[in-house]
Order: sequence, then structure tokens, then C-alpha cells
Amino acid sequence: MNSRKLPSEPRRVFAAAKAPSQQPSRILVVDVTSPSWASTCSVLSEALENVLCLACGLAGPCRVPLLSLYVVQPQQECLLPFTQVKENFARIQTCISELRSLPAEGCFPQGGNGVVQAVQDGLQQFKQYSRHTAAGSSTNSSVEITVLTSQPSREMVKQLEKKLQDVDLVSLRRIQVIEVLKRDFQQPEDVEQCVPAEEPSTDMAILGMDIEVQTVEDNVISLEMLFKTWLHDHGTEREQLHLLLPSGSFGHSAAPKNTLMCLKCDLQERLLDPGRISGPAEGTGRAADPNFPWHVAAWPSTALHKLRVLKALKSEGVCESVLYGLPFIIKPTSCWQLDWDELETNQHSFHALCHSLLKRKWMLLARHEPQNTGPNWNVVVHPYFVIIPSDSATLLVKAVAIRELLLPSAFPALLAEHPERVRGPIESALNNLEVEVAYNPLHLKSNLYKHLKSSLYKPPHRQQPQPREQRPERHQPRQPQSRAKAAVAPLLMAPSPLQTFRPAATARRGSCEGSLLPKEYEEFLQ
Repeated sequence: MNSRKLPSEPRRVFAAAKAPSQQPSRILVVDVTSPSWASTCSVLSEALENVLCLACGLAGPCRVPLLSLYVVQPQQECLLPFTQVKENFARIQTCISELRSLPAEGCFPQGGNGVVQAVQDGLQQFKQYSRHTAAGSSTNSSVEITVLTSQPSREMVKQLEKKLQDVDLVSLRRIQVIEVLKRDFQQPEDVEQCVPAEEPSTDMAILGMDIEVQTVEDNVISLEMLFKTWLHDHGTEREQLHLLLPSGSFGHSAAPKNTLMCLKCDLQERLLDPGRISGPAEGTGRAADPNFPWHVAAWPSTALHKLRVLKALKSEGVCESVLYGLPFIIKPTSCWQLDWDELETNQHSFHALCHSLLKRKWMLLARHEPQNTGPNWNVVVHPYFVIIPSDSATLLVKAVAIRELLLPSAFPALLAEHPERVRGPIESALNNLEVEVAYNPLHLKSNLYKHLKSSLYKPPHRQQPQPREQRPERHQPRQPQSRAKAAVAPLLMAPSPLQTFRPAATARRGSCEGSLLPKEYEEFLQ
């Protein structure tokens, strides 16, 4: 995924409307008018289904709480009204099957008006959904829109800028315009070229908010990584970590020893915790206890963590066997509540720290400072962590073993000489192995997606047939089945999910006709 970044002043102003510590709802708009839709369709559907099965299978709060899907062909059609992602994977699979069944290339003229109408209608639908579920405890007050298109992204942004000037954007957190690039010579398995290092994107400041422009390559892995950004914690209401260093000063006036320098940082997961992934035998998976002191962070981050740096360590003096647990990435905070001068100073200080550690080949040993002890802990337990630099503007933090956890181990000395009859076969076996310069996790698959899809799939409930004498009279003849697409008119009152969701076939109807909205919402929309 290629992207660039320009700073934009309206971001902080608009971010004030976000609900604290909540993941945004998602609207995905897919432009299927591209000449290359036939090849994009299969990879897009597979990538979307893979990521959503992960979202459904992870224990804890759902990272994609609500999802709505529009297609443009050339007019917009709502394939999936706002649906709670968790516990509705069968319905989502039905929607993705509908996406796969759309006509191939050459069927629709290109044009951006349908995309704009889909964005307008999605915002109106979200506004109505929020209004009629405001009494609930899980109301989402913000939404992000992702537009996938093969049209030039700059042209699409101009159309959005022109058409959305008079639209209420209070609930809109961000719009992403993703231009899908066709690469005929590249196969999805060529993963070294698919996912470059993560970079910020180009933000075009209009309408008091940002439109983010990105390009992504037309293969499963690139699109999968795009959708996996939905699984990150997107809360920027407060910083997540304070990195406390001994105060340093220039000149002759030294600061007191008890004065600490504080770098305000955010934490980002590098991996999903496999212990939190559900399975048919394990049930709901294990959820991390936020009061247990060995976890530096649990998703979502609900507490401010403090790591106090105690000393520096030579990089070559840290044994890998004493590091444990999932790694977390430390970045300078992007908290919108800080003023710009503080954000800039904090970012420069963080970059200087990364550069100095890398130059000195040092790691940092830090102690976790608890905010408050849990109810079962009469004595404060201090876990320790190692902070590791890299050649990027990030740090890696991993838990390090302490005296109480360390077990005795014997490490016998390595023999200098070995009999040729033993060494020869070993050398021959090693010579037959393929050697890679670096480990790439994208090369390995464990069939986890297939496992999750099979365990999450719930066949549609079929009603038992009634005896003939108990069947109600039919006053109207049965209407023939129809696959007519129920397009949603822009800026009108969004229809009920029963009206907007298109049935795929008679056998699948039972899994997608149920509405998630209150009964009064459906009556209101009739």
C-alpha cells in the first residue's frame, strides 16, 4: 500500500466529536464500474471475508462494531445495512456472496456520481440508526467511510468535495479513498512487493475534515492488510503510555535527580493474541485481565500505562530466552487534546531517543508503575520491560523475566570437535535447506481463516413445516421470487434493513432477513 501524508489543521477540531474509547462504525463503498472488476472481485471478497472472520472470532469488544456495505454499478445499492459484526458472520458471508455474484467488467459505465450518492446515503442511514438506538448502551457516535475504486483518486476527491458541502458531517470521523491499482505481472503470493512499510497517507483537508487518499495493489494480501487497519485501536482521545526518563539538561544548571522527563506515547499491537481467538473447542477464548500486572496493554487500552526507565542495557547483553509475551510498538502520541507545540516537541524528542539508542546500540530496562492495585493484590507487583530501538521512528517493548519467574537451566559447553560420521549427515541436511535472507510471516499460512469460517458459520434456521390443518389461510397468491436490487435513494430516509438487504436465494433468506433495529425504527421508516 503506497501512501503519503500532509499535515492538516482541521483534524484536531473535528476529532473532538468522537466518542471516548470507541471504535468507529464502518461504511464500505465498492465501485464496481471498473473495467478490471472481474479480477478485483475475487481478491476483494476473499480479503474482506478473512478480516471479518477475525473480527468475529476475537474475544472481547468487537473491533468492527457496525458495518454497512454499498456497491456502485453505476447507481448505489445497499447490500448490507448497518449490522453488528459479532454474532452475524453468516449474514456477512451472504452479503459477500452477493458481492462475488455481481456482473463482471464492461457492464457499467464509469462515473463518480454513484459513489457520492452512496456516501451521502450511508451518512443518512448512520444518522437514523444512531438516533433510534441512542437509548442503548453500545451506541457508536462516529463512522468512517472507505471507498474502493479504480478511478483516479484525485478526481474522486474533487467530486466528494463538491457534493458534500451541504451535508451534515458531525458524525463522520474520516473518509478514505482507496485507489486499487491493477498489477497484471504480480501474483498475490509475491508478498515481498505487496506490503511495504507502513507510511502515513495523503490527507486533503476539505469540509472541515480530512479525506485520506491511498493506493493499494490488486491482490488478496494488500487488501487484507488494508482491512486489518480496522482492527487497530483508533482512539486518540488520550495518550496511552508515559515513558519516564531521567531529566537531562544542557548547560551548567542540572535538574534535580527526582525530576523525570516524560515522553507521551501510543501503543500499537504488532500481532493479534492467538489466545483471544475463539474456536469450537475453546469457546469464547481468553480475555486478558487488565488488573493483572504482567500485561503492558490489553485491547482496548483503558488505562494510562507508565514505564519508568531504570538503566540502559547493551544490546548484545540481552538473552532472547528471558524475553516473553506479545510485543507492542511504541509511537509518539497523536492525541488530539494536546496542543500542536507540545505534540511537535514530544515527537522530536521521541525521534532523538530512537536515534541515540540505535547509535549507542542500547536497550532500555523499564519498570511498570501501577496506577492502582487490583483487589487481590495486597503488595504492588512491578513487572519489567525491555525497550528495543529500530531503524524506524518506533520502539519495541517486550516483557523481560525477573527473579521470581526464572527457572534454573543448564547450558552445557559446545564441543569443539565432532566425529565426521556425525557431522557429515548434519551438514548435508543443512545444505539441502532453502535459505532466505529475512523471515517474512506473509509466506506462512496456518489455515486459521478456514478454521474460523467453519466454526463461525451457522446454517440458517429452517422452520418446521406445519400440518395442513394448522396452516393459516392464504388470502393472497404467492409472489414469485425476485432478485431485483433494492437501491437506496440518496438523502432520503434510509429504508429498514428488511427492505434494503437483497435476498440472495430462497435457501439463504433465513440468515439475512432479521433486522437488528428496534421495532419502532422499522415502523418509523415505513
